[in-house]
Amino acid sequence: MAAIQGLRGSGEFSTDFRPKNYRELFTLMEPNGNAPLNALLAMGSSEPTDDPEYKNFRDELPDRKMTVNGAVASTSTGTITIDASDDNKFAVNGSIVVNSETGEVMHVTADTTATTLTVTRNIGGTTHQIADNAELFIAGFAAQEGGSSPTAISFDATVASNFTQIFRTAFQVSNTLNSTFLRTGDKMDEAMTKALKLHMSDIERAMFFGVKHESNGSTAQPTRFTGGLLNSLTNVVDINTDYATYGGTGAGKMPEEGFDSLLISTIFKYGSKQKIAFVGENVANHLQQYGKDRWQPTALEGAYGVNLTRYNTFAGDLMVHLHPQFRQVPGMKNSMIIVDFPYLSYRYLEGRDTQLLENRQSPDADSVKHEYLTECGLELLQDKVHAYIKNWTTRTA
Repeated sequence: MAAIQGLRGSGEFSTDFRPKNYRELFTLMEPNGNAPLNALLAMGSSEPTDDPEYKNFRDELPDRKMTVNGAVASTSTGTITIDASDDNKFAVNGSIVVNSETGEVMHVTADTTATTLTVTRNIGGTTHQIADNAELFIAGFAAQEGGSSPTAISFDATVASNFTQIFRTAFQVSNTLNSTFLRTGDKMDEAMTKALKLHMSDIERAMFFGVKHESNGSTAQPTRFTGGLLNSLTNVVDINTDYATYGGTGAGKMPEEGFDSLLISTIFKYGSKQKIAFVGENVANHLQQYGKDRWQPTALEGAYGVNLTRYNTFAGDLMVHLHPQFRQVPGMKNSMIIVDFPYLSYRYLEGRDTQLLENRQSPDADSVKHEYLTECGLELLQDKVHAYIKNWTTRTA
């Protein structure tokens, strides 16, 4: 041991004593709000299930429209040939049918068969020619005074189902490491923090990208996969192919007026007047360039740090969030997933929501092993209220 006299300076110390501005505490670079979908679902849209397969009934009022098969002259009376459709059964004797193109009102005089509509034409107006593929719709019912009740008509709900999926994220350190002092802090605490973030990230990604499936379902150890949004939604708009519908002049192009049209005609056609849109970075940039007077920063109470920005439209309000994981997942930068939260639910198997299971190491292991375990899945209570917009690469026509 050397004796030292006088002033001591920092230059006299080697790296054994001086870490030279190393971070003494470990820092983890994490996208802001790594699992915003789960964070928002945790606000109230969570429900236990007592079976790994859960089902719900989806019901909606039918359109009650019919399509004409073959032009009908203005002088023709009696019958109109229509395309086969379940909606035809709603045109019972006494129903009022209107031609959406000409406005002609007709009165149904017999229950409609598979392809034959029997009517009295020109109720209180002028008889028009009916074009091929013209759309007719039911506009009420007119009963004869003193007449009998009409044929009963009803419609059934459809059944949808999904599975819970078992998510497991383990972390393990040796007993030696667990007892060693580190500049970066306790290694078990670090491993626990990282494992939880990875665990929640896995669940978040499954909620978006998972496919409903069951392997070895008749065995003692089946593997179940929960269906995510991208593989469950039918309301999908691909700007690579649908650009012309929304004012674009080429693949991937949709201008502001086209986006407004999409919101009115599709996004807000069903469901709530306020929806949340998770977007990739390119789509966020498109929206940012649109009318600034439409934007309003909004803090959603209890949203666990999920920052939302309100995009005001005539059709409804879009609450936009740049999803951090869409930066990490290839192909999502040009995407927007619109969610109507009253029609979405987080389902977890009773007693199997996220939990820390300790001491999972083998009896003879000189280490400590813990794991996070969750058995959960996503439930879409309705389908058409949500939407997926993809391949939106350019915000101009």
